[in-house]
Amino acid sequence: MANIVDQEGKYLYCIIEAVAARSFGPLGIGGRGDELYTVCLDGLAAVVSNSPLSEYSLSRENLLAHEHAIEAVMKEYPVLPMSFGTITKNEDMIKKILGKERDRFKDLLNKIRDKNELALKAMFKEEIIFKEILEKYEEIRILKKAIMSEPAEKTYYQRMEIGKKIEAALQKERDICKEDILKALSPLAAATKINNTYGDMMIVNAAFLVAKDKEAEFDEKVQQLDAQYGDKLKFKYTGSLPPFNFVDLAIATEKDKNG
Repeated sequence: MANIVDQEGKYLYCIIEAVAARSFGPLGIGGRGDELYTVCLDGLAAVVSNSPLSEYSLSRENLLAHEHAIEAVMKEYPVLPMSFGTITKNEDMIKKILGKERDRFKDLLNKIRDKNELALKAMFKEEIIFKEILEKYEEIRILKKAIMSEPAEKTYYQRMEIGKKIEAALQKERDICKEDILKALSPLAAATKINNTYGDMMIVNAAFLVAKDKEAEFDEKVQQLDAQYGDKLKFKYTGSLPPFNFVDLAIATEKDKNG
């Protein structure tokens, strides 16, 4: 019996509405130049490529290949992204999935139609925010001034206390800015996804599902926020993206069932 590594299957990237078979070029994951093409059933299609049945590691190269393939399809179609690493045995299995999940796929496609995902990260500029905290919070400023002329070994507990107060002030400033940013942008989006932040300086890590006819207004609002906060915040704004944060289809495939 052939080892699973040697067996060929079909890697699934996304679901689209399409009635005719077509190709999107040699964009398949794995670096073999496998063609991206559609498997169609009753107006729905899975975009797939040939692929070994073995699992793909979560490497940057593989994740980018998965995302770039979906982004190429998105240039022409609304897409429902599949979870990374979704592989099934053959086209018959894909058609079974399309038939079984037809109503769910159609509903999701209707929800994301004519919308794109826009992503925004906002981070404090470290030197600026700490300077602002000292100017804004008198108690911290007084405590720091009181120990400036004292030897470090004599002020351990005072410095610990100051550190706690600065941390609390930083959290308060994060909350104020986050609320203001989301209050400005969320009303312009059909849906908002708040993702985890990382590090002390990040305030917002969010994705917004925005109707295409609202994108210019959304862009303008981001520019206004940048003008308002640009002295102390750094924004990273990206789009238009596939709706990765709003659709992540996990499908039980025959490969999953058989191990």
